[in-house]
Amino acid sequence: MSTPPGPEPEPEPEPEPEPGAGSRPEPDPGARPERGKETRPAVPGPRPSAAREAAAGEHREVVALLGAWALDACAPEETERVEAHLGDCGRCAEEALGLRDAATLLEPRRSLDLDPGLRHEVLDACLARRPAARPVPSWAEPFDAEAARLDALLHDMAEEEWRTPVSLHWFTGDRWADRHTTVAGVVAGMLGTDRVLARAVGLAGPEPTAGRESAAGAEETVAGGADGRCPAWLPWREQTRALVRTAADLGGRTGERTLPRAVLGDPGRFPGDGPRVALSDAYLDRAFACWVHACDIADAVEYPYEPPHGPHLRLLVDLQARRLPGSIAGRRRAGLAVSPPRLTAAGSPGRTLHLEVEGAGGGHWYIPLDSPVAGVSRRQAREAVAHVALDDVVFCRLAAGRITPEEAASGVEGDPAVIEDLLLAAAALSRP
Repeated sequence: MSTPPGPEPEPEPEPEPEPGAGSRPEPDPGARPERGKETRPAVPGPRPSAAREAAAGEHREVVALLGAWALDACAPEETERVEAHLGDCGRCAEEALGLRDAATLLEPRRSLDLDPGLRHEVLDACLARRPAARPVPSWAEPFDAEAARLDALLHDMAEEEWRTPVSLHWFTGDRWADRHTTVAGVVAGMLGTDRVLARAVGLAGPEPTAGRESAAGAEETVAGGADGRCPAWLPWREQTRALVRTAADLGGRTGERTLPRAVLGDPGRFPGDGPRVALSDAYLDRAFACWVHACDIADAVEYPYEPPHGPHLRLLVDLQARRLPGSIAGRRRAGLAVSPPRLTAAGSPGRTLHLEVEGAGGGHWYIPLDSPVAGVSRRQAREAVAHVALDDVVFCRLAAGRITPEEAASGVEGDPAVIEDLLLAAAALSRP
C-alpha cells in the first residue's frame, strides 16, 4: 500500500555559534577574492598588560613636556619626572638634547632684569607728561639708578645666598690686597661707607644696630633678620633713598655745590687736591661703588649683571679718568713710578698721555704725567708720548681693582714705562 503524497518536512536550522567562539563566515558567492591574499579567521590577540599601558602613557606625557623642559619652564616635580625618563629612553634623550641646543641658540643666557636704559626711558616719558615736583639733578641720576638696580638684586636674594662668600680685591702701593666676606657683609660695608656722605649732607642716617656696626662687625654681618634677610639691607635702602631726596632738594648744576674734603675721609678718592670736593663727584663715587659691589654680589651668586646706562657709565668713566693725574703724582712721590720724573715749567703739564675709552661710556682724555693740576693744550695733546685704548667696562673694572693691568691692556702704543705707570695708577684708584 502506497503512502499518499504530503508536504516535505522543513530542514532543521543550523545551531548559532556561541558568543566568543570563532566561526568562519560563508563566502559571498558574488564577491571576487583578492589576488594573493588568503582570507584567514580573525583571531583576537592578547591584551597589553597594565604596566605596558602605564609606561606608554608616561612616555606620551613626558614628550609633551620636553619643549617646556628645554626652556627651563617646568615645575620642579615635572623637571625631575622628565630627567628620570630621559635616563631610560634614548629616543627622548636625543630629542631633548636637540631642543635644549635650539633653545640656547634662540635665547642665550642673560640677566632677567630690564635693560638699564629702559628705566631711564620710562622716567623720561613719565616726566614729559608730568614734571617731577622735586627733579633729581643729572649728577645724582647714576646713583639713583645703580642703587635701585642693586636693591632689586638684593630683594630677590634667598636666605642662604646672603651667606655666599665674596672676595674683594684692590691694589695698594705696589701690591694687591684682598678681603673675604659674604654678600651680607658687602651690604653692611656699603651702609657704613654711604653714611659718610649722608652725614656730610646733613642726614642723620639710620641708627646702627647694637653689636653690628663696629669696625669689624659691620663687614662680617650675616643674615639674621626675622625673615632671613641681611639686617643691613633695609637700612641701606632707606639711606640711599634719603640721599637721592637730598640731592633733589639741593639741586644745582654739576660741580656747583661742594663739600669740605676733610668730612669725606679718604682724600685720594676724589679728583684734585683742593680743600673742597664737588658734591656731584661724591655722588658719582657712591654710584660707582654701587655698581662695582653689585657685580661682586652677582658674580658670587652666579647671576648676570648688566653695565650701567650708557650716559651714566660715561660719567663714571670720567670720574675715574679725572682721578688719574693725582694717582700718578701720588705714586711718583712714593717712589713707585716706573718712568723717570721730568721737571717742567710752572703751569705746564709736561708729557701727556692719550687715554681712549671705547664703548657707550667712552671718550678721550689727555692725562698730564708731570704736573697733575696743569691743563693740556691742543698741541700737547697732539704730541702725546703714549696712547692707551681700553673698553669702558674694562677701564672701570681696572679702576675698581677687579682686574690687573695685564688683563686690561689691549691697545697700547708709545713709551712702555709711561703706559705701565698709567695702568698701575688706574689700579691704585681701587679701594677696599
